[in-house]
Amino acid sequence: EWKIGDLFGAELPYTDVQAVSARKVKSFRRLTGLISEDQISLGIGALGMPGSTAYGGLIDILKPKKGETLWVSGAAGAVGSMVGMMAKNVFGCTVIGSAGGPEKCKLVKEQFGFDDCVDYKACKTTKDLVKALRQAAPGGIDMYFENVGGMHFEAAMQCLCPKGRVAICGVISDYNKAKMSPNKIYISNMIYTEQTIQGFQCLPWLLGERGHFLQDMAQWIGEGKVKTRETVFDGLESFGSAFRALFEGSNTGKVVIRVFAPRSRL
Repeated sequence: EWKIGDLFGAELPYTDVQAVSARKVKSFRRLTGLISEDQISLGIGALGMPGSTAYGGLIDILKPKKGETLWVSGAAGAVGSMVGMMAKNVFGCTVIGSAGGPEKCKLVKEQFGFDDCVDYKACKTTKDLVKALRQAAPGGIDMYFENVGGMHFEAAMQCLCPKGRVAICGVISDYNKAKMSPNKIYISNMIYTEQTIQGFQCLPWLLGERGHFLQDMAQWIGEGKVKTRETVFDGLESFGSAFRALFEGSNTGKVVIRVFAPRSRL
C-alpha cells in the first residue's frame, strides 16, 4: 500500500534512521495528498497529536454553536491556537484567549485572529484573572478549553454561563509540581445551570475512529482558516532545549525538532 515518496505521520523512536515493523506501519497516518513534502512537520503538529486534540475537544466535546463565546487557555500554543482559529473561522464563535505577556497576546489577536486575549502574567490571583476575563467577556463564556489548569480553571467556572461546557485536555501549570494543585469547584451550582466538564484524549480522532480529522484539518489549513506556527530546533541533540521551551513559555505554536537525513538513507 505504500510507495517511495509517500508522506506519513507516526509515533516512533527518537532516532534519525530506523527500521519499522509491518505491524507498526499499520498505525501510520497517511499524509500523501493532504500536504506537500515541505509541510511534513505538520504530521506531528496540526495533522498530529496537537491538531487532533484541538479538533476532537472543540467539535465533539464542546460542540460549538455560532455566536457562542469560547475561552482558550494556552492560546499561543499548538493546541490552543488551533482551537481558537477553528472556533472562530469554521463555527463563527467569539474567541478569547489567555497567554503570557503582551507579545504573546498580540500574536494571539493579530496572527491567530482571536477577538481578545487575557494576559495571565498580569494577574496575580484568581480574582484578578476573573476580573480580566469578565472585561473581555461581559456576558460570560459558553465554553472553556482547558490547557493550563490552576487559577485558569477556577476563573473559567466563575464566568461559565448556564449550559456551559468545559473540555479538559491538559493542566500544564501542574506538570512540574510534586503534587497536583487542588481546584475549588461548587458542584451544586452545576445542577441548575446544567453545566458539564469532560476530560478527553486525542486518540479516537488521531486514529480515525471518530470524525474526519485529517481531511477536515488539511482542508481548513489550505483555506487559511487554520494557520500553523512552529518553534523549530535543529538536530536530535537539541531535545533538552526544545522540551524546556514548553515549560518556560518561550515557544509559540508547535515545538518541532528538525532532523536532517541524506535522501540516500531514506
